[in-house]
Order: sequence, then C-alpha cells, then structure tokens
Amino acid sequence: MAKQRLYLYDTTLRDGAQTQGVQFSTQDKVQIATALDELGIDYIEGGWPGANPTDSEFFDQSMKTRATLTAFGMTKRTGRSAANDDVLAAVMNADTKAVCLVGKSHDFHVEKALGISLEENLTSVQQSIEHIVAQGREALFDAEHFFDGYKANPAYAIAVIKAAYDAGARWVVLCDTNGGTLPAEVSAIVGDVIAAGIPGDHLGIHTHNDTENAVANSLAAVDAGARQIQGTLNGLGERCGNANLVSLIPTLLLKEPYASTFETGVKQTSLQGLTRTSRLLDDILNRVPARQAAYVGASAFAHKAGLHASAIAKDPSTYEHVDPAQVGNARIIPMSNQAGQSNLRERLRAAGIAVEKGDPALGRILEVIKAREAEGYSYDTAQASFELLARRELGQCPKFFEVKRYRVSVERRKNKYNQMVSLSEAVVVVKVDGVKKLSVSESM
Repeated sequence: MAKQRLYLYDTTLRDGAQTQGVQFSTQDKVQIATALDELGIDYIEGGWPGANPTDSEFFDQSMKTRATLTAFGMTKRTGRSAANDDVLAAVMNADTKAVCLVGKSHDFHVEKALGISLEENLTSVQQSIEHIVAQGREALFDAEHFFDGYKANPAYAIAVIKAAYDAGARWVVLCDTNGGTLPAEVSAIVGDVIAAGIPGDHLGIHTHNDTENAVANSLAAVDAGARQIQGTLNGLGERCGNANLVSLIPTLLLKEPYASTFETGVKQTSLQGLTRTSRLLDDILNRVPARQAAYVGASAFAHKAGLHASAIAKDPSTYEHVDPAQVGNARIIPMSNQAGQSNLRERLRAAGIAVEKGDPALGRILEVIKAREAEGYSYDTAQASFELLARRELGQCPKFFEVKRYRVSVERRKNKYNQMVSLSEAVVVVKVDGVKKLSVSESM
C-alpha cells in the first residue's frame, strides 16, 4: 500500500520568536531556515512581513529553498477590501509562494476582541483567502481558538473554516491557541470537521503545550485524519510553547503505525542530523540544551543504573526504544555511586582501556568512586577525571616525576615598617627522567 503524504510546517521563526526571552536577528533566521530546509521540512514560516524590521529583512533575503517559504499575516480588517488593506498588502509584498492568514473562529473573540458581527468575520475570511488565491499564491488559514470555539459554538466554528476552504485555502489549520484541549477532544473534533466536509488532506493541526499535550494532540489529530502538523524546533513558542517538531519527527519516522503509514519530507538520512539541528537552535539562543529532551537530549540514552548498563551491553534494545544513532545522538554510560562493573567496563572501553571481566581492579575503582562521590565529587560526565582515577588504580598512569624530599619553614619577622610578617620558604627535591632537581622558593 502506498504511503500517505504528511506535511510538516515549521513556525519557529514566527511563533517560536514569540517565546519570552527569544530575539532572533535576520542572520539567525537565515541560519535556522537553512537548517530546517536541509532537514526536509515542507513549509517554513518566516515571520510577519511589515510587523517588524527583522521579519521584513528576512523576506528581503529572497532565500532559495526546497521548502515552501511562507509569509504570515491576518485576514483583512472590516471596512476595507482585501486589495486595499495595507497590512495584508505588506504580507503579499513578501512575494512568497504561500501565505498563511490567521483569523478568528471563536464567536466570543469575534464579538469581544474584534468588535464585529459574526457575518462580517465570515466575509473577511472569505475575501482574504480569495485575494491570496487570485494572486496565484498557496493559501493557508489558521483558525485561531478553533477548539474552544467549536466547543462553544460548533456551527459557527465550522462555518468559518468552510468559508476559508470554499474560498480556495489549500490548508485549513485547526489551532488550539490556548493549549487547553486534550487528545481525546482533539481526535473527536477533527473527526467532526472531516465529517462536516473539510477533507483530511486539506486539514492541519496547530497545538500549544499548556497542558504538556502539544505533541500528543498533534498525533491525535493525525490519527483522526489531519495531514499537516505545525510546530517548532525544541517546542519554542508563546507561553509554554508549541508542538515540538524535534519530538514529532522521529516519532513519525520511527514509530508505528506512523512509520509504515506516512511519508514526510524528512528522510532517514536527514533524521541523523536532528540532534545537531536541535542544538544549533540552542547555540543561537545561547541556551543550555535540555538534557532530558526526548530523542536529542544528552541524557536521552544515558544508562546510570548498573542493572540497566549490564543489559545494554548485551542488547541495547533492552533499555532503548530506538538506536540513538538514528537521530544523531549517542549512548552514555555515566559513572556514579549507583554504577556497577558493567557501567565501569563500558566507561573504560570508551576511554580505550581494556580490563577483563572479574579483574579485582574493577572493584577497587568502584570503591574509590563511591567514596569520593560521598565526599561531593561527581564522575557522572567527568570523563577525563574518571580516566585519570582509573589509570592510577590500574597502574597505567605515567609517573612524570618523583618527590624525593621537601621542607617548608615559616618564620615571623618585622618588616621595614616594624610590622610582624610571615616569611615562608620551601625547598623541594624531585626526580625527573632519572635526574634529581632542587628548587627553592620564598614568599612573604
């Protein structure tokens, strides 16, 4: 059976830029867009042309990408035609192949936030999408607050997205803008939308992570028939963030039933660059990568418990759901007071030190590590310190010099200001390469 096409839409450069503490430069945006394109993302939303100088400058770069570069904006304002709305004109002037407009789909927001009638909002959505299509662009419609709107007034929420679809929108995107919808609700509502006449292969999902369900909600929408997922790298986004594409992409490519059902623009070979892409974003933002991030975190494939490490040495699948190399990550066997000889031998192997199983030195090394960790030391990720300790216990640490004798004396005397001060003098004799050397030093 032929695989179904599932499209990935990245909004890191727009919704991700709305993260508290995040500020992209134009060059940052170009670098991120290039990485997204190399990864195989289908749509890259570059920002809102005309809303700020950075977004406008980004679109002025006229980047050549395999991905469909998309400009973001809003539907026309009431009292103006789509052709005469200067805000919409700025979006169109970015000259992108695709344009995504956000519009209200919750009656409460239409009447309270916009202060217009429900019918006026439908007209605005319809005419805005028609204007994009008439210019030969691919139109996408982000139905803001759709899930809350559907739960409050399903007939009106459906009317809004049908207005966009009937006007020619290639994609109608259902947005859980407040992030409070749960997976079972998403699944049921997406099913209702498809039953109402919006085909699944024209339906997208845009979730927020306010209940820690953005990824689960995205998968629930796909299970129910949606065929576009919007998200961001590392889950950047307003408040608690958006659906994390860094988690979603490997799940779609490596987990069933998605792997055998869907095809995306990201190929298996590109997937191996996922960890690098995730950490590139953190580098740009000057942030420490989240150690426990799914798939790409430094601890995602770390096995600290001795029992786990022992099983991993026999077969990694005992405690790993995927091969870390598939996402460009690596396995780590940390040393700690919970470690056993399996952890130790694996850590020694990584350092290029071969020790036979059952060697008494292994027990001595573990005892030293546990004693030092009880004093506050940590060898969890301190590979160099661990290697020095191990080589010393194994008798493999080179002896660069030998202290033969030393003497330190301290005397109290008056200085020229008639103040009592301390004078310290040290004499040391060392043997280096078979030659004795004497050194004397003093300090006051």
